Amino acid sequence: MNSEENTEKYPFADIFNEDEAEYNFLLSKPVCFVIFGKPGVGKTTLARQITQAWKCIRVEALPILEEQIANETESGVMLQSMLLGGQSIPDELVMKLMLEKLNSLEVSHFGYIVTELPSLSQDAITTLQQIELIKNLNLKPDIIINIKCPDYDLCQRISGQRQHSSTGYIYRRDQWDPEVIENRRKKRKEAQKEGKGEEEGEEEEEQEEEEAFIAEMQMVAEILQHVVQRPEDYLENIENVVKLYKELILHSLEEVMAEHNSQYLIELDGNKPPEELFMTVMDRLKYLNLKRAAVLTKLQSAEEEINDIMDNDELFRTLASYKLIAPRYRWQRSRWGRTCPVTLKEGNIYPGLPDFSVSFLGKMYCLSSEEALKKFLLSPRPYLLPPMPAPPFKVFIFGPQSSGKTTLSNLLAENYKGKVSSHSAS
Repeated sequence: MNSEENTEKYPFADIFNEDEAEYNFLLSKPVCFVIFGKPGVGKTTLARQITQAWKCIRVEALPILEEQIANETESGVMLQSMLLGGQSIPDELVMKLMLEKLNSLEVSHFGYIVTELPSLSQDAITTLQQIELIKNLNLKPDIIINIKCPDYDLCQRISGQRQHSSTGYIYRRDQWDPEVIENRRKKRKEAQKEGKGEEEGEEEEEQEEEEAFIAEMQMVAEILQHVVQRPEDYLENIENVVKLYKELILHSLEEVMAEHNSQYLIELDGNKPPEELFMTVMDRLKYLNLKRAAVLTKLQSAEEEINDIMDNDELFRTLASYKLIAPRYRWQRSRWGRTCPVTLKEGNIYPGLPDFSVSFLGKMYCLSSEEALKKFLLSPRPYLLPPMPAPPFKVFIFGPQSSGKTTLSNLLAENYKGKVSSHSAS
């Protein structure tokens, strides 16, 4: 009865708890995608567009290998030495790195999109084993996208591709073939004639179109001097790959899609332009009530400087007005204040620095170092979930030798998710 009276008294009161909403978001699973389809049907192109719009992590072999080499990790150094020595990278190593990425902290916050599993290569792991890996991931795929395209249409489209010998850019047939471009122009002119009669200014429009066509043909003539056909784009090679895909993979994928919730299965026509496929996916996602990953924003650029000795109130007033997402919308203080969430989670209290300040879910956080900032940007969830921000609790255990100090320490650490630090008397 009291709640009814309160509702009538304050009809426009906000009944939602902001802290509860944030807590539910931090516990929620990020949206994960898998794209199926024949080789060359457009899976990678669609994955790039979804990654940019949805802010998820694209897990593909080439970007992962490039990232490992750029970061000079142990695997990256080994990969570079293998490539410089002219060796091919084993499938086992590629699969291992992909699985590490799929189980990383970054993916646990942003989600993933996969296009290369299962692969045609059966050397390291079979198709059924690859599908079992997908099913047994910590973060199972929520959305399955299946791009369908008839064999003939796909083979004709891929065999018409040409690659620029210098830039590596891939041109479709309608971008480099003069005959196709001329036929497209004729169809467009016929459609325009049927759609309208003689009008004033029509000659000027035709002249402009003619000039645009001449300029386009000049560009095509220049492109033709540099484009080549890749071996994998030869018609017979494409037909063999499509045949292999249907023999090894297609049946298993059909079983996976049949088991998946049909509401979260999106089937696309591969003959349509990439932009149309992307818009179709985005429209479907709107009605599925799925949340995008919350992006972190650095509040200070390299050119801007804030005094480190600035008091907390002045600092937060300054940061609150940086990089606003909407007019008059200011970032709010978090419960951590100026304390670094990463070091607090690790059991230490360090003040954050203005240079390493970020916003997340509408609130400001100050990190204490560049290393702490990198950890927080990868996945802020572990550092923000309750019981944080709790002050660190440290226990000192002492006693005579062989009295069970280490055993007791390990049991306490296991029970309370803590760390054991051993200090022997000198």
